[in-house]
Amino acid sequence: MDALVNKRIKQVLKGDKDAFAEIVDLYKHKLFQVCFRMLGNRHEAEDIAQEAFVRAFINIHTFDQKRKFSTWLYRIATNLCIDRIRKKKPDYYLDAEVSGTEGLNMYSQIAAAEELPEEELMKLELQDRIQYEIRRLPDKYRSAIVLKYMEELSLQEISEILELPLGTVKTRIHRGREALRKQLSKQPNFL
Repeated sequence: MDALVNKRIKQVLKGDKDAFAEIVDLYKHKLFQVCFRMLGNRHEAEDIAQEAFVRAFINIHTFDQKRKFSTWLYRIATNLCIDRIRKKKPDYYLDAEVSGTEGLNMYSQIAAAEELPEEELMKLELQDRIQYEIRRLPDKYRSAIVLKYMEELSLQEISEILELPLGTVKTRIHRGREALRKQLSKQPNFL
């Protein structure tokens, strides 16, 4: 795939904008997943993924074709996500009371779904809880954890994306796991 991408990049550099559309098609789903896992919000993830592609297109002339394009693109997206996280204030909380009501919270505004078997519900709750706790991690640990365990990238790829030495990446993953374990152990039903 790298050879195909490098061929398309050469076409883009010669002015063929359609070649970049093919690159977008190759990476749009994976890039969205990276952004979504870091931000936890579909709309923000779509915005950031789109912004990453725009920046990649504008700066395609700076890309070193001896490297992997996906690493370069993920680095752009990861940096944009981190910037968004730092600027973002919490929008609302589901357990916050709805103004003008007595005792109703945002959970009451969510449409009811069919009941799930208890095991499936517990599994979903655990996944949600883990996602929530990952979003609470400091940025440096969150990006390493998301890239390693959710995107299943190698330590070397993570090192390149985050522009960090391999040892630092290993440390951040280890410390991120430990922080997650501590956060999850505070709840009696988790770990």
